[in-house]
Amino acid sequence: MADAAVGTAEAVLGDYVVEEQVGFLLRRAHQRHAALFQEGIAEAAELTPMQFTALIKTVELGRVTQNHLGRLAAMDPATVQGVVRRLIARGLVRRTPDPMDRRTAVLTATEEGVALARRAVACARRITEATLLPLDAEERQRLLALLRKLA
Repeated sequence: MADAAVGTAEAVLGDYVVEEQVGFLLRRAHQRHAALFQEGIAEAAELTPMQFTALIKTVELGRVTQNHLGRLAAMDPATVQGVVRRLIARGLVRRTPDPMDRRTAVLTATEEGVALARRAVACARRITEATLLPLDAEERQRLLALLRKLA
């Protein structure tokens, strides 16, 4: 019976090995990085990856609409809405009407948000280093270039 199953698997799968496929490898690399991120960011910021990105982009830009922030951070409107709501609830970001167009709300980082971003970036640098630790300098540059191309 086992021989029949092996024969069927070979007939169906051929030389396909799931562990060698790009999606599987990207997921494993992402899982490793996510674990490092959660462990590393907890010491300073307790932010999710999406909250981290939204806060950093808000600090970087100074003033940004929620819609624009969502596009820059690669988040759909529902996701960015929830992320921003949580950042506002924590006092890291504030939402105010745009003086040029009262129908539009503008997001800015609070002093607490800027201070947290400073600490979080220091952690993020260590997380990036830990994620890329198995690679030499040339491999790191090549990986990042390839990921930008895929993204």
